Amino acid sequence: MTDQLVIARQEHTTGVLELNRPRALNSLTSDMVRIIDQHLAEWATDPQITQVLIYSNSPKAFCAGGDVRLAREYLLAGTPERADEFFAAEYVMNGNIAHFPKPYIALIDGIAMGGGLGISVHGSHRIVTENALAAMPEMAIGFMPDVGMSYMMQHMVGTYGRKSPAVARFLAITGYRLDPADMLYTGLATHYVSRQNLDALHRDIIEYGVDKALATYQETSPENPQLKTYIDDIEAAFGHPTWDEIDHRLTGELRDLVHQHIAHASPSAIVAALELITAAGTKTDIRHELALEIPFGEYIRRQPDFAEGVRAVLVDKRPDAQFQPKTFADVDPAPYRKILSYSAADGN
Repeated sequence: MTDQLVIARQEHTTGVLELNRPRALNSLTSDMVRIIDQHLAEWATDPQITQVLIYSNSPKAFCAGGDVRLAREYLLAGTPERADEFFAAEYVMNGNIAHFPKPYIALIDGIAMGGGLGISVHGSHRIVTENALAAMPEMAIGFMPDVGMSYMMQHMVGTYGRKSPAVARFLAITGYRLDPADMLYTGLATHYVSRQNLDALHRDIIEYGVDKALATYQETSPENPQLKTYIDDIEAAFGHPTWDEIDHRLTGELRDLVHQHIAHASPSAIVAALELITAAGTKTDIRHELALEIPFGEYIRRQPDFAEGVRAVLVDKRPDAQFQPKTFADVDPAPYRKILSYSAADGN
């Protein structure tokens, strides 16, 4: 097995990106971002390439996200600009995937979180198996829903049949884990294929193209989406832009579900996420929203909650983060609004 973190190659007329960091659940590094983006730039204009296929060789995960543990190390070492460089390059790559001029096909078999969604859901085809699991768990580490998901989640249309900023807010601040049925319902995924047929689908995508392959192997998701149970209440509560308004309207099972999911989340991160989603809703192109994330993320990573959240969740792996402030009432949204307003005024 090669030690290359992303194995990039051409098979027939398909550009193939094989994620090859299984022990770290394919958490993205600077080198992985560079390899992916470099090949996308080449393949976008290569007449011999008709489509791009990205998949993981890990049996557990597609991609668990960006390497935020390393970002924390940079911060503690007094070199936060190294983390800034990684995230800025990642966001450029996300925008390039969203604007890629050919079919971009992600086979999501296993965990896809954070940055793993950034290298999959912006493409044209997001194919999931019964083992797929997706989430944006950034609130637990004191961060924000990045990699363009604040934009994407407001523009997804699945079997639910409509775009929904309310669903975007719910997914972003709760870190709710979507199973394949939920992913298809929201539009996070576009197609479902049984894992037992995944190798054959992979082969036929390369041999015959994605449309013909899906005509053979696409199936209906075997379960009803759990989110559908809560959708009316989600729309009623999360149709509002601030946490106070949302929390005031939460009732019954949904209230219990939300409070359970945010029990160990950073109040500051939740307030910041809601402000970012509001700003993202004013953008007409994902690259404009990603440009907002660069200064916004730089600010948030320099706040104590980020290093503390990563320490608790990913280093010590204990739900004991001591976030400050501890209550929503003590979080001032003004700094977040100032950064987002400045970035918007700057032409992004």
